[in-house]
Amino acid sequence: MAASHHTYCMVVHAHYPIGEPRVEREAEALVEQGYDVEVICLRHPTEPALEIVGGVRIYRLPVHRHKGWGPLRQFLEYLAFFFLAFLRLSRFSGRYSVVHVHNLPDFLVFAALVPRLRGARIVLDIHDLMPEFYLSRFGHRGGRWVIFLLRLQEKLACRFAHHVITVTEPWRQTLIRRSVPAHKCSVLMNVPGDRFRRGAARLPKKRAPYSFHLVYHGTLAYRYGIDLAIQAVAQIRQQIPGLHLTIHGRGEYLGDLQRLVKELDLTDHISFSTHYIPMDDLPAFLVMADVGIVPYRRDTFTDGILPTKLMEYVALGIPVIASRTAAITAYFDESMLEFFPPGDVSALAQSILRLYRDPARRAMLVKNADRFNRLHTWEHQSTRLIELANHLTNTRRH
Repeated sequence: MAASHHTYCMVVHAHYPIGEPRVEREAEALVEQGYDVEVICLRHPTEPALEIVGGVRIYRLPVHRHKGWGPLRQFLEYLAFFFLAFLRLSRFSGRYSVVHVHNLPDFLVFAALVPRLRGARIVLDIHDLMPEFYLSRFGHRGGRWVIFLLRLQEKLACRFAHHVITVTEPWRQTLIRRSVPAHKCSVLMNVPGDRFRRGAARLPKKRAPYSFHLVYHGTLAYRYGIDLAIQAVAQIRQQIPGLHLTIHGRGEYLGDLQRLVKELDLTDHISFSTHYIPMDDLPAFLVMADVGIVPYRRDTFTDGILPTKLMEYVALGIPVIASRTAAITAYFDESMLEFFPPGDVSALAQSILRLYRDPARRAMLVKNADRFNRLHTWEHQSTRLIELANHLTNTRRH
């Protein structure tokens, strides 16, 4: 089979290429193997409707992403994108061998109905389990029937797809328990790409102008526990001269975090970085840190997450303090990370103190965590993706 004879289409409710590094890595891996790759995604007002980047044809739909909305407005945004994606996929349905749909939402996979009827193979890539995500973000707003509907659409979406991908083995097991046959569900981990690792290897170890520099980067939301890290810094600022925490990212929780820093009089110890940093430049930003912080609260959603930020710290050789959650402990043990009980500010503060006072332990954590780097490379993950793509295109129904 010549991969170049097949068009592989990805659909994602996000911006591309800067919105979802996972989608970008997958698309680039397919292009390298000779596939014609298209991406259907959101469009920012400053972006062109059609663009080719890295050999990937990008079709942007006139829907703009608005984070922080309530569930109803979020659903309407999903619906608008679904409708436009359905029209696009239906119009050009005959040219697609595979349509690879990324959630959220799960029901976006049904936008590929016409290509499926015409023989295309359908992949559902579950970045987040939608029922758990809803509970973590909105609680029980809307009642039990909302969770019932979310579970139902997950089940139907997985049944509609020819193959289901998710990001961790714990979530794969959850999907299998809920209805997906084991042979139909696989794991494609969201590890940093080879370009990220190569860039990190070339960087000299720089130090920030602080005696002990902590870093958190990513979405700013309550469930990710950044406020816990702020409170931990407040507890031990007198015990670590020059202690500083840099928080990089944006999200609906940013204002609350900034107010908390002012209330605790921590403006000399905590700084915020909200500008966009390209993925190629991120290693240089992170490598100045002495320790990376992953202070997630534990709930039904975060318990299944293997944070990308955690894997990026490990790839850069930065020791990590992390909440003890099910997904993280499935891949890392206490010789690789400094764990603390989720939600325990005092324990987090003591973990920071411990690593500050024990450079040898920091070095040991970095050395042992490198086992994860060797076992779970993007080269291994992309090979699985290409094998799946080849299998699906070979079995495409004409």
